[in-house]
Formats: sequence, C-alpha cells, structure tokens
Amino acid sequence: MSSTDAGYDPATQPKRPEASLGELFGEMTSELSTLFRQEIELAKTETRDEAAKAAKGAGMIGGAGVTALLALTMLSFALAWLLDQALNTALSFLIVGVLWATVAVVLLSSGRRRLKAVRPLPTTTQTLKEDVEWAKAQTS
Repeated sequence: MSSTDAGYDPATQPKRPEASLGELFGEMTSELSTLFRQEIELAKTETRDEAAKAAKGAGMIGGAGVTALLALTMLSFALAWLLDQALNTALSFLIVGVLWATVAVVLLSSGRRRLKAVRPLPTTTQTLKEDVEWAKAQTS
C-alpha cells in the first residue's frame, strides 16, 4: 500500500516490521524496567527533598518552643517582681508558681480527658474481634 491509498493510516503501520515479537517484547520489558527504576529514583529524590523541608520546619518550630519557654520564664519573673513591690518577695514568687501549677493541672486534666476519648483503630479492632469469633465458631 502506498501513502496515497484511501485506507492508509500511518498509526496502524508497524514501526519496525523486521523485528520479531520476542525482540519487541524484550525491548518493551527493558524500557519498562528502566522507566520503573527512574520513577523510583524520582520518588526517592522527592522524598529526600520533602523530608529536608519538613526537618527545617520542625527545627524552627522547636526553636520557637524554646524561645517561648524563655519568654514565659522572663515574664513570670517580671510578674513576681511586680508583685514584690506590694508583697514579700517569697510570697510574690509563690503566687506566680501557684498560678503556673494551676495552669499545669488544668492542662493535664484536659489532656487526660482527650486521651481517654481516643479509640485507636476502632474499625480494625471490631473486625479483629469478629474474626476471632468466626475462627472460634469454625473450630467448634
């Protein structure tokens, strides 16, 4: 058939008519293998890059936490010395300490209540219980 024929479609014509099916299949397998390896390398590279970004962000958040703790300490001392102008020094620091102990107790209580509400893997736990019951029924 020539390219001037009415039914000629280049998309349906073989690209390498001299190659056997085995050779074509081998080449395709090799190319797919190379493609998969390249995709895996790309995924590894992207994962490393994203992990590095996440580590930097986590480091900054950690630094912010340390800085916030230092600021809280300084503000607590400032409050205690402010109270010291009207009260005894020891009593001023005791008041600030009790204030922070109260905050800690409230946070602890709230955190414990939230942790008790956590149900790890409820669907999985239920299906495992059902599987155990089914297995027991099968053995009896």
